[in-house]
This record gives sequence, C-alpha cells and structure tokens, in this order.
Amino acid sequence: MYAFIRSARRPVSRDEAAASVGISRKLAAFHLDKLVDAGLLSARYEAVGGVRKVGRTPKVYEPAATDFTITIPPRRPDLLADILLGAVITEREGETARQATLRVAADRGAEFGTAERVDARPGRLGPERGLTFAETVLTRHGFEPSRDTPTRVGLRNCPFHPLAAQAPDLVCGVTRAFVTGVVAGLQVSHVEAALTAPRTGGCCVELRGTHPVSPGG
Repeated sequence: MYAFIRSARRPVSRDEAAASVGISRKLAAFHLDKLVDAGLLSARYEAVGGVRKVGRTPKVYEPAATDFTITIPPRRPDLLADILLGAVITEREGETARQATLRVAADRGAEFGTAERVDARPGRLGPERGLTFAETVLTRHGFEPSRDTPTRVGLRNCPFHPLAAQAPDLVCGVTRAFVTGVVAGLQVSHVEAALTAPRTGGCCVELRGTHPVSPGG
C-alpha cells in the first residue's frame, strides 16, 4: 500500500489503498493508520478528486515529507559520503586526498561531540564519564558501542560496511579520525581512539582510557 500511495502522486482513499493490495477496507484502514503513526504517511479528510459527495468526507493518505532509511544493523553511507564530499570541496594546497578526508572526518566527529557537550554541560570529563558521553554520540551514528571495561569501549558495528571492505585502510582511518574528533569535541581527557582487529561484523576502532582513573571518574 505504501508503494501504491507513493506512485499515485495524489491523496489516496482507504478504498483505493485496499483495492491496490486486495484486502478489506477495514484491514487497509488499520495498516494505513499504523503507517501514519510511524510517520511514513500523513492523513486528512478530503473529497477524493475534489468531488464532494453526500455523507462524511473520506480520509485520504499521502506520503509524509520526511525521508526514511531503515537498516539493521545500522549503516551510515550518508555520513561517509558527507565526509568524502567535504574532503573534495575543501582539499587544501599541498594536502593529499587522504589527508583531506581524515581532516574532515575529525572535524565532523568534533562537531557532534561539541554539540553533545553543549547540550549536556557535563563539566570536566575524565575517562569513565567521558566514555559514557562518547557512547551516546556513537550510538546515534550506528556504531553500537559496548562498554567492555570501565575505561574501554568496543564498537560492535561498522556503520560504513560494506564500503569498508572495499577500502579498509581508508575507511578504518576515517572511522578512527571521526571517533577521535568526537572525543576532542567532548573535551574528554586521557582517552584515545585506537585501531584494533575488528570483531565479526564489528568496527576496527575502540576507545581506551590512557591514564589511571581518579576517584569519581
């Protein structure tokens, strides 16, 4: 039904949606309203085709104006594309394409880390509390962080897969630069993003504390 409504290029009634997939109007209404609840469709009451008839004005549906991408596990090719595009646009004299890409990746990570810090206002961050805030940012971008120890966070998912398999050195470098930027933006002391052997389906980077933890983290 969703595909039918998108292709219609006009508001669609429950009767039309039901007929498109061969189900009852009542069952179609149930699923259409679920799609509205999920934000995929918008609904209103309107005469179909602009023709008013006797009785209640029918409910019609059309695609919501929001773009949606759903992947399990999370994938972020848009973030990688943004980094690569930024590198092309801002490449500096004497800078290689790889250097520009890593610079932009670090800048993007720092932007997200800074935004989290401004929003949360956490004050001074040592390794343990800093890693907690870093987990929040990295979760939002699909890395599925896992707190292995109080001062070590593994990343169970590579949001740039399967592109990482095509250029592992470059993409792993981008990931490390991005995660390093997140830490820098959060202003976390004594934490580094280190390359590691990726777990099956996981990421090639982990966060590690580099200094003894003081009482209170």
